[in-house]
Amino acid sequence: MNAKPSQPSVDFDIQRVRADFPLLSRTVHGKPLVYFDNANTSQKPAQVIEAVDRHYREHNANVARAVHQLGEEATAAYEGARDKLAAFIHAGSRNEVVLTSGTTQSMNLVAYSYALPRLQPGDAIVTTVMEHHANIVPWQLVAARSGAIVKAAPIDQRGELIVEKFFELLTPEVKLACVAHVSNVLGTVNPVREIARECRRRGIPLLVDGSQAMPHRPVDVQALGCDFYAITGHKMLAPTGTGALWAKREHLQSMPPFFGGGEMIREVRFDGTTFAEPPHKFEAGTPNIAGFAGVGAAIDYIQALGFEAIRAWEHELLSYATERLRDIPGLRIFGEAADKEPVISFLIEGAQATDVATLLDLEGVAVRSGHHCAHPLMQFYGVPATLRASLAFYNTREEVDAFIAALLKVRKLLM
Repeated sequence: MNAKPSQPSVDFDIQRVRADFPLLSRTVHGKPLVYFDNANTSQKPAQVIEAVDRHYREHNANVARAVHQLGEEATAAYEGARDKLAAFIHAGSRNEVVLTSGTTQSMNLVAYSYALPRLQPGDAIVTTVMEHHANIVPWQLVAARSGAIVKAAPIDQRGELIVEKFFELLTPEVKLACVAHVSNVLGTVNPVREIARECRRRGIPLLVDGSQAMPHRPVDVQALGCDFYAITGHKMLAPTGTGALWAKREHLQSMPPFFGGGEMIREVRFDGTTFAEPPHKFEAGTPNIAGFAGVGAAIDYIQALGFEAIRAWEHELLSYATERLRDIPGLRIFGEAADKEPVISFLIEGAQATDVATLLDLEGVAVRSGHHCAHPLMQFYGVPATLRASLAFYNTREEVDAFIAALLKVRKLLM
């Protein structure tokens, strides 16, 4: 093994940051926890936990349904999260932000409310081979109902989208194009602005899956030039069951509601119902109010730390971890794009991914094993599963070292 530098090149007060995350101090199987499953879900800082706790202790009531003090406080927190999200992604208006349970609901909202009414036999939806199932299955479902088809643009062995092939698929029958901003398996950052520009030239709306981008980089939906942008809260420090769909105002105006029920209406009569204006016409039922109080706190935390610091530290960790992994004999890394976020998928020759992950867990190391909700990508690489180590700004170089030591131990046991 080559000697490794012991000091980071980035000035980042990692111990101060880690002190904000209570779960990082626990042990697993008697070993200090090394949490490298951040692409699955992020850990939550005390500020987010306290915001959720404070809602239930001090403000618990339903939103938009009562004029009493608690109802007004709950509504202010819920709508305040919409305001923060709108500013966070540089939306043109707060009314372009629909609050959802996460990216999956956001995708299905676009599938059934936007795409399905517009699809006819012979039409097409374009996506890519690297997508999460949430950016494949909804399109297949509406295609099956309408007689349309779903086409997938290829990638190369480095895990980079072959952009020219994507553009070739943008033929006149395409009614929607869909792409991940960042791959959840490979960490690949797709050239969304370039893709959006070509889609606009052809009059094709573009949906972007932003689940894996939002925790790692600033997002400006207007600058990107897309039509829809789907967001997951629980991957960006917020509680589970939170997320959003940003969409251009004209799309939201033209889309019928996907869910029906309370609070998404203006008036209900048996001879016909009129609906609220967007975004509220897409928000039927009681939402995850406490969760969105946590979303607001998560955004505050990220903004206070700053993406410049987050990105510098995460890319220091990505570089260091990748270098250490390359030294392990028989280890294959999947996804080595020139532009990527801190996600490393890999396999060790002769070892099953699940066996490695199980034994790593006994060493206190949490990584993901499996197909990562990306079966077509696994099929492209000819493997049933990979291991995935996904890093966050609260991880350390010492944790990388512990991960590598555990991996070498596991490899010896399995060889």
